[in-house]
Amino acid sequence: MAATSFVVRDPDWNAAVEQVRQRLTDDGVSACDLALVFVSHYFADHFRDIVAAVGAAAGATTLLGCSGQGVIGGAREIENFPAIAVATIAMPGVAITARRVTQADVQSLADVDAWSAHTGVPAGGSNGWMVLGDPFTIDPERLIAMLHETYPGTAIVGGMASGDFQQRATHLFLDGEVFHDGAVIASIGGPWQLRAVVAQGAAPIGEPWTVTAVEGQMLQSIGSRPAYEVLASTFADLPDSMRERAQRNLLVGLAMDEYRDEFVRGDFLIRNLLGADRERGVLGIGAIARVGQTLQFQVRDAAAADEDLREMLDGAERDFGDAVPAGALLCSCNGRGMGLFESPDHDALALAQ
Repeated sequence: MAATSFVVRDPDWNAAVEQVRQRLTDDGVSACDLALVFVSHYFADHFRDIVAAVGAAAGATTLLGCSGQGVIGGAREIENFPAIAVATIAMPGVAITARRVTQADVQSLADVDAWSAHTGVPAGGSNGWMVLGDPFTIDPERLIAMLHETYPGTAIVGGMASGDFQQRATHLFLDGEVFHDGAVIASIGGPWQLRAVVAQGAAPIGEPWTVTAVEGQMLQSIGSRPAYEVLASTFADLPDSMRERAQRNLLVGLAMDEYRDEFVRGDFLIRNLLGADRERGVLGIGAIARVGQTLQFQVRDAAAADEDLREMLDGAERDFGDAVPAGALLCSCNGRGMGLFESPDHDALALAQ
């Protein structure tokens, strides 16, 4: 078993690829079962050449990756600068099956048999999935729901690709191919397992409410009041010191368990607040809520994010016992990094430690 992870930064994509080749040579990597490759959106015009070159240099049986506003390798996070992050992992006896999935697949493959046939992995035949998706063209909740139904009890890890926000486009990498839509997924099987650690880093504000009217991703009313009105009053009631921070970091939390008497950090599925229409009184959120669901507004908080991440990592370390991880895949929200912690490499350093 062997793994390596690093990031190179250079505004010249050819020079960056050469640095990748040299690092792989220095680390003694000439073949691997899985290569994870993440490339800054600045290199979008050269993604296909980069992916092909890195995959060949790593001798990768399977290559998975995507574009990003920032990329992470080793203990470094590179934001808003041209860079390539690479991880290679050798896992003797592993069974990796990778596929591309489109939104048409998500809509048409309606049962376990259809999904197992499409993925090439029999129901119950996976120990975990890596999933990377394009946020503009795939319904991730429906995709994840079908994977959970077909492969119950398995961890599903990954995230949504990012890129140049003005272009509203991301890119996905699978072996030598580059895709502009859908998702790329990879099953890990054989003697290897995936374990997930989730640290959300958001603190509840205001009070819990009940969703009373919703249409798709639009929250129409909360507690029988216009959703915008509830958000505005929650924001107005915040202390001055928190109001300024919340203005840039407001989120929505949807309760995962409706039957709690009291909700605290960690009890919510955290989703982005996408927009607000004051005249109509509605809010757009990055999820599909349901009538009767408990909702509480959240604020992204550096102290809570740091504490939550370290608690989760400590718990994972205890759970491993004598088992030694082959490697780790870190997917970090683009609302974290320097903008949240005001210092570089926070999440990557915590994981490396």
